[in-house]
Amino acid sequence: MSTSDRRIAGPALARLVGRVPTGVPAYLGLSDAVTRAVTDGALPVGTRVPSERELAGALGLSRTTISAAYQQLRERGLLRTRQGSGSVTTLPDAGPGATLLPSDDAGPVDLATAAPAAPPALVGAARRAMDRLPHHIGGGGYAQLGLPELRAHLADRYTARGIPTTADQILVTSGAQGATSLLAAALVGPGDRVAVENPAYPHTLAAIRAAGARPVPVPVHHAGLDLELLEATVRRAAPGLVHITPDHHNPTGTSLDPEARERLRRIATRHRTPVIGDETLSDLTLEGPPPEPFLGRDPDEHLVAVGSASKSFWGGLRLGWIRAHRDLILRLGQARVHRDLGAPVLDQLVLVELLADADALLAERRAELRTRRDALVEAIERALPWQVAVPAGGLSVWVDLGAPLSSALAAVAPRHGVRVTPGSAFGVDGGFETRMRLPFAAPAEHLVRGVTALASAWATLGPRAAAQTETIPV
Repeated sequence: MSTSDRRIAGPALARLVGRVPTGVPAYLGLSDAVTRAVTDGALPVGTRVPSERELAGALGLSRTTISAAYQQLRERGLLRTRQGSGSVTTLPDAGPGATLLPSDDAGPVDLATAAPAAPPALVGAARRAMDRLPHHIGGGGYAQLGLPELRAHLADRYTARGIPTTADQILVTSGAQGATSLLAAALVGPGDRVAVENPAYPHTLAAIRAAGARPVPVPVHHAGLDLELLEATVRRAAPGLVHITPDHHNPTGTSLDPEARERLRRIATRHRTPVIGDETLSDLTLEGPPPEPFLGRDPDEHLVAVGSASKSFWGGLRLGWIRAHRDLILRLGQARVHRDLGAPVLDQLVLVELLADADALLAERRAELRTRRDALVEAIERALPWQVAVPAGGLSVWVDLGAPLSSALAAVAPRHGVRVTPGSAFGVDGGFETRMRLPFAAPAEHLVRGVTALASAWATLGPRAAAQTETIPV
């Protein structure tokens, strides 16, 4: 269900808000009641509210009062109105699917963005790339499939992981998001089904929907994707595409075990269904050996891998890639001319330089993230009653709040100095109100400050939060 499909009728909203309190202007009492309903999760974010006329009739109030209450909710950031589409509930500052820019030391702590800062080595890599640029400016600057040297570097990295790969099996894209969008546009169309994890990365869902396709959710449990249900979905719903995150799944942090990977490969082969594995976080294994490659030693033509420089190196380096059968690479290269004509040449040269020293750079990044992960988990366990599993890799923890207050917490958190994204942002159809993704990409001191602010915000959420907080050992 999309947010535009969710609607609450006037009588239902009247029952939810109850009797409008006296002693204050009626419009203010009504807006306060609706605010409480949104922030405690009783009125889900993305719900279309009744028209002023309908709610006035249900509550026995004037349309002027309803209009003033709705305006108050808009000013609070809890209601968004679009001409011809009505008004829907939303959240101030951070809502489902919101993209938040990193904040500075003086502003709210950003616990919404899973993007670490660039390594110091990036500056030197950029200078060396500039030195090489004169050798690449003789033509028009369009590299439809990517610079040959970058494709060769990426192919060598796959081969080193045990996946024999040549440069003609690599397409360089404008980030992993660009890769996913290109694949979705090429492999599915309006009305087609795409099997996806639930919860899932919000931008992946956006790319699938932008292609006109319909995400079909398959649950992710503590051990990873439910392969039984995935195979049943492929067999019965006949999706045109399957999209999964095999390593350090965003947001749950789970990884598929070797048996699950082999079964996934068999599903792709047996049903001749393309399976895209997003390996954006595959370089960020923090504990134990890295998971075995999703593609296997002899990749089937229906298996496609997507990679990215954004999490391994820097989000400002907007480069991703696709590793697939050469026939699909050529098809995608022809299709992408209608989208972006190719990735920036200078960025590609910078990535070539970084990949030349990738092992050392990634070792430093993993050590840094390991320290930050531990600082975040320790701060949560010390200040809050939530359950948090320590992930073996990736960039975030998926906490269990113990109560359906994720949207409520996201709504009040900015007032306490921290920004978070509610768990519902990661649901195919919402949900996950008891969950919240908290990245550990920021420095440890920022993470601790953010958790302290979250504890302050949590304490304002009423009896359900208070009951939990009382259980924290002193």
